Amino acid sequence: MKLLGCLVVVLYQVYDCWYTGSLVLVGGDPGVGKSTLLLQMAAIIAEGHDVGEPAPVVYVSGEESVEQIGNRADQMEIGTEELFLYSSTDVEDILEKVQPLSPRVLIIDSIQTVYLKKVNRRAGGLIQVKECILALLRFAKKSNIPILLAGHVTKSGDIAGPRVLQHIVDAVLYVEGEKCSSYRLLRAVKNRFGSIDELGVFEMSQLGLQVVSKPSQMFLSEQHSDSDVLAGLAVAVIMDGTRTFVTEIQALCLSGYGFSKHVHGIKASRADMIIAVLMEQAGLQLRENALFLNVVSGVALKETSGDLAVAAAICSRHVF
Repeated sequence: MKLLGCLVVVLYQVYDCWYTGSLVLVGGDPGVGKSTLLLQMAAIIAEGHDVGEPAPVVYVSGEESVEQIGNRADQMEIGTEELFLYSSTDVEDILEKVQPLSPRVLIIDSIQTVYLKKVNRRAGGLIQVKECILALLRFAKKSNIPILLAGHVTKSGDIAGPRVLQHIVDAVLYVEGEKCSSYRLLRAVKNRFGSIDELGVFEMSQLGLQVVSKPSQMFLSEQHSDSDVLAGLAVAVIMDGTRTFVTEIQALCLSGYGFSKHVHGIKASRADMIIAVLMEQAGLQLRENALFLNVVSGVALKETSGDLAVAAAICSRHVF
């Protein structure tokens, strides 16, 4: 499942591992665009773009009515007749309705809203979610119908409960992005069938997720020739999976506030190490400064190649 920078290519690559009846979990924060992504993928599969003739695809929502889903599809200009919408939260009812249709793909949005009657637990609870996933997994393997599940990320950063649930499914995808930004990242954190090194980069529009042809532009803020503005900015070239991005690091140092540190997109422990090196080796007097560090567009700076840019941004702002 290679997540390339094109939604259709993402779909085709993922679809290669769906035909055996795989169970794929798509996670992300509420409102990040999971439903939009799944509805677009459902339409593409139903239309049969380069994967065969048009075939039925069932999109089940436990959070929205059929009318609400239909309105969203109309806004995205989705008009395929092979896309069937259904609103239900009963797993047994969903599978009963789906089986005679034998769809190419079944999509359930979301796993937190569905339940099994025989499980005396509330929908969204750990036991209920786990039993629902197991029931859907058995159905997928028996019928060879691949299933896509949407799952909200909890405050602890897990999808639909503890990570033990993620070991049940065949693949786990994350949709990432800031609410104030239109850009979205699609990455795989588990893939039983292949690599997790690819990354999809998209932009949210009125028609849904659109491909970003030049991803590095989203990681760079507007450039100015005024040195007052450029102070505290540094550019780093980083790797995310197999893709190379040019990203911008922003730093702000305020003297006279006592030492404090606020970081976004950088691990606090790594920021502490860089600051300590600058104080000890470069002689920067940062003990009475409030430091603010930010990676543009909400990217998480995980590799060490960005350390120099972080240090340069701090030095630039402090000296200025």
